[in-house]
Amino acid sequence: MTLEFIEYPDREMLFLSLTDRLAGQLSQHLRVNDSASLCVPGGTTPAPLYDYLSGSEVDWPRVAVLLNDERWVDGEHLRSNGRLLRRHLLKDKAAAARYIDLYTGDERPEDAVPALAEAIAPHLPLTVLLLGMGTDMHTASLFPAASETVLALAPDAPPVMAVNSVKDEPRITLTASALRGAINTHLLIAGADKREAFERAQGLDPTEAPIRAFLGDITVHWAE
Repeated sequence: MTLEFIEYPDREMLFLSLTDRLAGQLSQHLRVNDSASLCVPGGTTPAPLYDYLSGSEVDWPRVAVLLNDERWVDGEHLRSNGRLLRRHLLKDKAAAARYIDLYTGDERPEDAVPALAEAIAPHLPLTVLLLGMGTDMHTASLFPAASETVLALAPDAPPVMAVNSVKDEPRITLTASALRGAINTHLLIAGADKREAFERAQGLDPTEAPIRAFLGDITVHWAE
């Protein structure tokens, strides 16, 4: 279990290098497997990465793409992670990928859990997992103060859970049991505040800093 920290001279170099790394790991997996899975975060930080990745020479029809988590809003809502993904990743060559949408249209996220767990199961373990992190050290929708986080970090947690205790919209999130089993795991962070939060998280319990639960065999990519 090794943590590798890569510091880039600028974000452009980070995005280009990480694109090559992710595309390479997907392609390598597909050389000996029928399919692969790519699980990625929402948020604005990775959007340029997705623009690059969408044009990569990957056998996209054999790749299932899904988000780490999603807000329980319509897919065209400005706060929808799926909206960002469709505009930046699921285009060009990557438009041929199979997209597993975490927003099902059910009234509540908890109503969607059984169907989503069934949809995700064939794609576990995740081939390539890219995580993000907030300055509060949350990742996916696993938040330090959320009552669901302790349950979502448990080894026997279902692969997906509803999160209703955050202050904005309800959410759906992949849990530690699904995320921690990934074959290749990466964390993308940018800016001095995120680096400070990452360094602080390494000395905290995962319930205080949920990203800590994933700081085992992981490659961290950082630029100012």
